[in-house]
Amino acid sequence: MLYLDLDQFKVINDTCGHSAGDEMLRQVTAILHTQLRTRDTLARLGGDEFGVLLEHCPLEEAMRVANDLRRAVQDFRFVRQGKYFTLGLSIGLVSVTESDGSLEAVLGAADQACNAAKDGGRNRVHVFQLEDPAMAQRHGDMQWVPRIQSALAEGRFRLYSQPIVALASDLPCGEWGEILLRLIDEQGKIILPEAFMPAAERYDQMYAIDRWVIGETIKVLRAKPLEAPPTRYAINVSGQSVGNEDLLEFVTEQLDGIAPGRLCFEITESAAISNLRVAGKLISTLKEKGCCFALDDGCGLSSFAYLKTLDVDYLKIDGGFVRNMTENPVDRAIVEATHQVSRALDLKTIAESVENETTLQALKAMGIDYA
Repeated sequence: MLYLDLDQFKVINDTCGHSAGDEMLRQVTAILHTQLRTRDTLARLGGDEFGVLLEHCPLEEAMRVANDLRRAVQDFRFVRQGKYFTLGLSIGLVSVTESDGSLEAVLGAADQACNAAKDGGRNRVHVFQLEDPAMAQRHGDMQWVPRIQSALAEGRFRLYSQPIVALASDLPCGEWGEILLRLIDEQGKIILPEAFMPAAERYDQMYAIDRWVIGETIKVLRAKPLEAPPTRYAINVSGQSVGNEDLLEFVTEQLDGIAPGRLCFEITESAAISNLRVAGKLISTLKEKGCCFALDDGCGLSSFAYLKTLDVDYLKIDGGFVRNMTENPVDRAIVEATHQVSRALDLKTIAESVENETTLQALKAMGIDYA
């Protein structure tokens, strides 16, 4: 069984319209037929996905057919409105035997292998094997999706807080914490985010999780007295949520009843870059209301370039450089350079992963603002 997914099909639909996409699919179907044996079966499964059933076909022969299909589509040029379009073909291949179970199991395995081909760079063939680490990872991620949804529905997520402390006496020293997330599993065990976050990101669960975290954090702030200086929390916002234009409306609605300055939203460099227009609108609108923003994991040259266009208040220095800076002169130099650029841009710096007194004192001497 081959599971075929056309690469770059969306570009044709978006550029020339769906009628062009339909015509392209008809032409691709004709090309696919030319590469198949007389007893093979080709079917469109939906959208730009196809299935091929190769009867009485050993694995080596199936690989030959799959690569013939891939090369034929790769060599194809679709012409529309004077424009030339090229395509790729990601293919998942699975052997079908009497012990493989249901039709759904075979299709699911082929689909997983196809997704692995896309993850591996697209326009390639990936063979499904149970012991394959990529398959195991994807299968494990899929198992997490209903567990994440159940945890949200049943209220089994928990918020934790990691302190952010001022390193200079002239900085506000009220309680400030970075919000961390934990999941309580069905047996009451605490699960760390590295176990379920990859699945949440792969299968588009992050927006629901981010909404829950933001809503629950604001409930905590509402319950705390407005002391001086007030408690403030920093919330990580995923790339999926930064790119979702509904997030701005949701946060705006949630701000009723608290001082917006008690919220700091952290966005990663990659999330900001991939959704620059939406991220810019989110930042500018919520800053007007009084919220603040931090760019997370900033140390690279690309971070510096985008700092000139993103109106953030803080730059977080990646813990990978901070953790060993007292022993590694290169790490120390990177931390110092990041701090100097931040000063030029009038930003405050926050060092991550400060785990001992020696590092803390070195950061203080350097002039880093928070840890």
